[in-house]
This record gives sequence, C-alpha cells and structure tokens, in this order.
Amino acid sequence: MNKCQVGKRMSRIQPSLTLAITARAKEMKRAGEQVWSFGAGEPDFDTPVPIKEKAKEALDRGETKYAPVAGLQGLCAAISAKLESENGLKYEPSRIVLSNGAKHSLFNVIMALCDEGDEIIIPGPYWLSYPEMVRIAGGTPVCVLGKDESGFRLSIDELESVVTPRTRAIIVNSPSNPTGIALGKSELTAIAEFATRHDLYIISDEIYEKLVYDGAAHVSIGSLSQDVFERTITVNGFSKAYAMTGWRLGYCAGPKDVIGAVLSLQSHSTSAPNTFAQFGAIEALMGGEGEVQDMVRSFAERRNRLYESVIAIAGVSCVKPMGAFYLFPNISSFGLDSVAFCRRLLEEQKVAVVPGLPFGADGNVRLSYACSMETIEKGTDGLSRFVDSL
Repeated sequence: MNKCQVGKRMSRIQPSLTLAITARAKEMKRAGEQVWSFGAGEPDFDTPVPIKEKAKEALDRGETKYAPVAGLQGLCAAISAKLESENGLKYEPSRIVLSNGAKHSLFNVIMALCDEGDEIIIPGPYWLSYPEMVRIAGGTPVCVLGKDESGFRLSIDELESVVTPRTRAIIVNSPSNPTGIALGKSELTAIAEFATRHDLYIISDEIYEKLVYDGAAHVSIGSLSQDVFERTITVNGFSKAYAMTGWRLGYCAGPKDVIGAVLSLQSHSTSAPNTFAQFGAIEALMGGEGEVQDMVRSFAERRNRLYESVIAIAGVSCVKPMGAFYLFPNISSFGLDSVAFCRRLLEEQKVAVVPGLPFGADGNVRLSYACSMETIEKGTDGLSRFVDSL
C-alpha cells in the first residue's frame, strides 16, 4: 500500500465546476479583451475610510500581536451589543467567537456539530460551500431544492420528507446566495417549529442581513423564542455590509457547548483572526451605518436595472431578489446545461456569469450586481445577443 497519498477525506470534496470558466475570463482580460463580468461575490465599493483609519491607528499603536483566540474583548462586546439591539439576540460576549471570515465561522460550526454519518439539511439552491463543509466534517449533506415557480421557497412537508434520526441541523441562509430570497417571519417560524419538533440545531447564515430592499426587514430566526435561541448558531461577518471582504473577519454566536467546541477547534487550527483588523471592525459596528445605507441604495438601483433587463430577454425567467446582490435567472428553455451556457456566453459575447450547477440548480445561472451600471448594460446586451443566437 502506498502510504504517500492524500487523505481519503479529500475525496469527499467536489472540485469547483466554475474554476475553468473563471480562469478563462481572467486569461481573456490579461490578453486585453473586454470582459463584462457578473461573477463577483463581493461589493465593488472600497471599505469606508473611518474603518480603515481605525485599523491604521491600531497598527501605529503596535497592535500587531496575537489576540485572544475568541477575538478582542472589545469587539466581542460590540458584537454582543449589536446582536441585542439590531437582531433581538442576547448573546453574552463569552458566547461569541471571531474567525477568519464568516466562511471560517461556518466551517468551525459544522465541524463542531457533525459526527461521521450525521446529516445536515441544506435548503437549496444553496451556497456551494455548504455541502462540501458537511462532507469534510464526515457528515452527509441532505439538499432539498426549491423551484423557480415557488419562488425558491420550500414547504415544511418537503423538509419533513428528508428528516431522519441522523439529522443534526438545518442551515438557514436569508437573504440567500445565490437566489437573493429573504425569508419572512412566518416562514422562519415554520422552520423553527420544524427544528424544535425534531430537536435540531439551526445554523443561521446572516451575512447578507443588511442588504435588503423594497422595505423588507431582516429577521434573525434565533429571536423568535427562547427555545429557538438556544438551538440556533448565528453566523455573520463584516465582508458584505461593510465592503471588508479582504479583512477576513466573521463570527458565530450560539449555545455555550457549541461555542466552547468552536473555540477549542480554532485554538488548534488558526488561533485568533488578524488583530489590527478587529479594531477596524469595532469602528464598523460603532459608526458605519451611513455608508452601509449608501451602498444598499446603489445595490437596489443596480438590482432593478439588471432584473428589468434580464426578464426582458425572451425565454429567460427570473425570481426578483429581495436581498443580497445576486440574480438567479432560469435559462433551461435554451437546451443547454448551466456550464455549457456560461462557457459559450463567455467565448461568444465576453460576458462572464456563474453556472447554477454547483448551487444545486443546473437550469439557472448566477449574476452578481456588485458591479457597475456600465457592466449591467453592456453585459445584458451581450446576454440578449447570445440568447438570440441559440
């Protein structure tokens, strides 16, 4: 037997189906071609100046040493205050752990909850990393897909049909990547009752909470009752709302035993996240809301323009998103799977979009409107020409 080989765990992970298309788009740009890209999963705005200034001040003070594994006490306290005042979630600072982005927080939580063979329900279309995280942890992702015609919403009967004695948790992502769907209080209440009935944890990914439109109000599922609160792990971060993707700061808050396990895991993997970046995050929580609202207004304008342009294309249907910064139109009427559609669109019209297959929906593609109005106009013109040619 050859002992010099990678661990079997790595065979559980699916390679990225979008990597080749992303690499090709970058290659075309390097060659000087104009590519209209809707692929970005990050705001195109710069981090607000006051946040950067606080990080610079921290650097000048010499705040460059290790922070406590859970994060700076001042930032944990600021997050605790934010969660109570904005989300109705009363987490003590000791029940909060800072990590290297919300993605890292989700990974830690899933690793802490999953034993070999455990199942985690993932409503879809879903963020493509959820199933891979569950597989890495030794668990089984149980994906239940909502359809375009139902607005990507699932019935409780559909969830009931997949729950088993091995089910440990359900992931809730509202607003959603890739669909932009935001769940209302009644929908979240039904999910919470389902989780309570089957004694499940709820992993609530709320990274897009501030990016909601048309008067929609974000609701944290953990705020619905004390029982739901005690079974919910809330995950959030600074990347999307404050245009801080490269700062790599996220957090989770939840029951003491789960947070204790996350803390132990993190102490042996990454330790604390970047120290001076955490001082910038404190400023974001204390004074960054004005610039957040400016970004939200810009995203709302772009969403409206992109949505109107996309649904005007014959053969394309699309559920209007209520949050995040993605459209997830259905392109199944053209007889191409999502990977082939995206590959040909890029080569023929220099328009880059993301296939729906890794999100669980091969009849759809994802377009981000975290881009300029020019990209929206030129890119949708190219999309229209491509569709006309099919």
